[in-house]
Amino acid sequence: MKTQMEYAREGKITETMQEAAREAAIAPETLRDNIARGTAIICHNNVHLNGKPLAVGAGIRTRVNANIGTSKDDTSIDNELEKARVAVSAGADALMDLSTGGPIDEIRAAIIAETDICIGSVPLYQAACDTVMKKGKAIVDMTVDDIFAGIKKHLDDGVDFITVHCGVTRRTLEFMDREGRLLDVVSRGGSFTCAWMAHNGAENPLYEYYDRLLELVKPYDATLSLGDGFRPGCIADATDRAQIHELLLLGELTQRAWDQGIQVMIEGPGHVPLNQIEANIKLQKRICHGAPFYVLGPLVTDIAPGYDHITSAIGGAVAASAGADFLCYVTPSEHLCLPTSQDVHDGVMATRLAGHAADIVKGIPGAIERDIAISKARQALDWEKQYALALDPPLARARRGATAEVADTHGACTMCGEFCAYKIMDGRKKTSTP
Repeated sequence: MKTQMEYAREGKITETMQEAAREAAIAPETLRDNIARGTAIICHNNVHLNGKPLAVGAGIRTRVNANIGTSKDDTSIDNELEKARVAVSAGADALMDLSTGGPIDEIRAAIIAETDICIGSVPLYQAACDTVMKKGKAIVDMTVDDIFAGIKKHLDDGVDFITVHCGVTRRTLEFMDREGRLLDVVSRGGSFTCAWMAHNGAENPLYEYYDRLLELVKPYDATLSLGDGFRPGCIADATDRAQIHELLLLGELTQRAWDQGIQVMIEGPGHVPLNQIEANIKLQKRICHGAPFYVLGPLVTDIAPGYDHITSAIGGAVAASAGADFLCYVTPSEHLCLPTSQDVHDGVMATRLAGHAADIVKGIPGAIERDIAISKARQALDWEKQYALALDPPLARARRGATAEVADTHGACTMCGEFCAYKIMDGRKKTSTP
């Protein structure tokens, strides 16, 4: 079976492209052409039978991913399924299962069965957990076959995109060690790989055996999400030699995947100060040939634990307006603990807000039109229409509802009451003479 990229290069529009284009509100021909170029992708594993294809990339509204998953300290499947439901209800376009505790195979299967949206994962966690929990060995004792078995297990389960840290190499690690970093490697998958290379005195298997990875992934037509194992974990480490060297490798690996008809997106930082974000996005787009860019945050300061969904939204808006295509949410619990369901909701909403702000800048059809529509409803004091157009309608309704008894006496809100500027200006229009 051919991949979507191969069909696109032949000029064909598949049913998958048509379905993805309808959801993305983009012409199927445009989506096809962008897939052929590699500037857009459709995240959809052929065996994910209950999953809907998700288009990401050029000309498409900024997408939002929500990370969920267990740890050794909280292994409840019910908790994760509730978080999945909350994320979908809040408007997430994709979920990543990052479980590392408890029955992770059952958890992943339950999450995939729970919803029809796009699912991502980090199969290296599978290999690590199987090595530690099932074999009683250390993470560094994973074999190359263990790593690839973990990837195959996730693909067989229907995961649509997999994060693989192929650019974490011995050479990149040397760049980091020579320059020095405040926080070294903060990516879990990146740290596993660095520890494995040091212990085994060998190159990263996902880089050394990249052709094997491509051969494994192609029949599923899953998307390779080339992970940024050297993403900066604090703003002091942003845009250093290790990060850029890894990006250069990812550009090379992108081309090799495209040569096999495999779709790719690139993962990006991380913690980045505001004045470096645009340069990071433009550099990625240049080095990786316009492949869709999937960024975590970026977080623009390190001092806001408990508020990092806001820190992330600030950076995400700048990143997406500069060309990032896919934003991975950050919740208020980042750097502190596993997120609650409320944290998941707040993280998705903050990231959707960042994405929408960027879509206005990008000129995505329907973005500014929604802002204009709510502005007209606001001027007309049409509360029901404002609720319907709001990012979070239940929250908007609840906020005003708490003071509705007072507010309804004058038709405005309790901020201005009878001194409402809209009412005053409306009165002026009614009393003015030609």
